[in-house]
Amino acid sequence: MRTWVIPDVHGCFLTLQTLVEDLIVLRDDDTFIFLGDLIDRGPSSRGVIDFILKLGEGGIKTTVIKGNHEDYMAKVYRGEEAKSGLRKLFGLKSETYKEWLLYGGEKTMKSFGATNVLEIPVKYIEWIESLDLYTEFKNFLIVHAGFNFNNDDIFKDTQSMMWVRDFKIDPAKLGNRKIIHGHVPVTLDFIFQSINSDSFRFIDLDNGVYMPEKPGYGNLLALELNTMELLIQPNLDI
Repeated sequence: MRTWVIPDVHGCFLTLQTLVEDLIVLRDDDTFIFLGDLIDRGPSSRGVIDFILKLGEGGIKTTVIKGNHEDYMAKVYRGEEAKSGLRKLFGLKSETYKEWLLYGGEKTMKSFGATNVLEIPVKYIEWIESLDLYTEFKNFLIVHAGFNFNNDDIFKDTQSMMWVRDFKIDPAKLGNRKIIHGHVPVTLDFIFQSINSDSFRFIDLDNGVYMPEKPGYGNLLALELNTMELLIQPNLDI
């Protein structure tokens, strides 16, 4: 039985499909953990979500962690549902809506054939809202962004799990565990180092799949947690 962790896909459906079907070579007993940020930036966010949903419908065990981009999309959708007054009358966009579009939301809406976020089928929003914020496997804590180690209970700060960009690990609060996360793109060299060094208390698997023009970046990765085998799929979408 294999357990694969796949970080930020960012709408790169062809890259994800090739990684799963050609490099991993899907087996019925595979388990997948997706680190969030499935959407935005790339051209086919809907395709990515549908592909993952189809894995689950086909009997493949999948866990999806909510990322900050999913959080953005759901908040924008619910904000549009609730808007009133002049904002509703003139179709004015909130600052959150504008930010989401700026950080890749426009491509996500295009993948749904939508000109307004409310044209996205609500089942996708409800699915996003149901996602876990973290999971555990053996001695790994698996999360999209990280944890707030200033808190006695690192699981209380749910915002940090999706959004934090820098955190200093307190080993006493982590126990005999290692964090696996995405969110902040790092180079392949750094990722190799974090996987192979016992001194690292975290592994950042995000190689910035949407940045293929940047040396050392632009790949979608899959890490098998029993063998620590790392598979690398260059971007095929952008």
